[in-house]
Amino acid sequence: MTDLSPGVSLGFIHGQATDRGLRRTLNEDSLLASERLLAIADGMGGHEAGDIASALCLKILGDGFQQAGAHLDPQSLDTLLIEADRNIVEAGSGRAGTTLTGALLIDASSIEDEPVEQPQLLVFNVGDSRTYLWAQGILQQVSVDHSEVQELMDIGQLDAAQAATHPRRHVITRALGINADNRPDYWMVPLSGCERILVCSDGLSSEIGDSAIQEVLAHFPDPQQAAEELVQAALDSGGRDNISVIVADVQYGHPDDVGITVPRITTTSHQEEKS
Repeated sequence: MTDLSPGVSLGFIHGQATDRGLRRTLNEDSLLASERLLAIADGMGGHEAGDIASALCLKILGDGFQQAGAHLDPQSLDTLLIEADRNIVEAGSGRAGTTLTGALLIDASSIEDEPVEQPQLLVFNVGDSRTYLWAQGILQQVSVDHSEVQELMDIGQLDAAQAATHPRRHVITRALGINADNRPDYWMVPLSGCERILVCSDGLSSEIGDSAIQEVLAHFPDPQQAAEELVQAALDSGGRDNISVIVADVQYGHPDDVGITVPRITTTSHQEEKS
């Protein structure tokens, strides 16, 4: 494991892919990917509702990230998510909402009143989209779904196999913008500099299992190709929902070795039907 000192700079090399799936007429997912922030929002509410909610969520998050000089702390991120929830409620009158999941790079010693000796990955989640960590050949789901089946699993009434086919597996218990429980969960993960991050909507995780996901992440070293292969695997398995994927490799180097750059934010919301 690489020892990352406070003087080391971190960034993501990322690829992304999205598809409306084989049964939906609209893609309500939105994606945001930069050198330090990754996020996917999965909109809910149907035509001219879910896609607007997901895009608005990531616009607020992306704008706030840029205004902060691409260096958000956990408190600032939480403030942005509260703002996103409020704006989505106002825009959709409580009828449109979105899930949100993603990961933010946190530099060493950048968290007020909580000294950090090495860089961290701050994972955040509201809903049932997911953020995974793949390192040393092991895939770990970092985020925890906010869903009815997850609650049943937590109390031992369902196992993973039963949850995958449960009739209420798509019922979520938290979301942004629908006047419901909007509390995000957060996880801090120490980084060694050799991790691969997967952020995805449930259109991926509901179609292919963790073993298939891990196989793709291990087989395709290029993040863009890995993202495209994961989307194709979900389509091959049925493609019953919108599918969105970001694959990002953590890269590190000393500030003296690289130029100072401003991350480019890419926010994508595919709203047109494919021919």
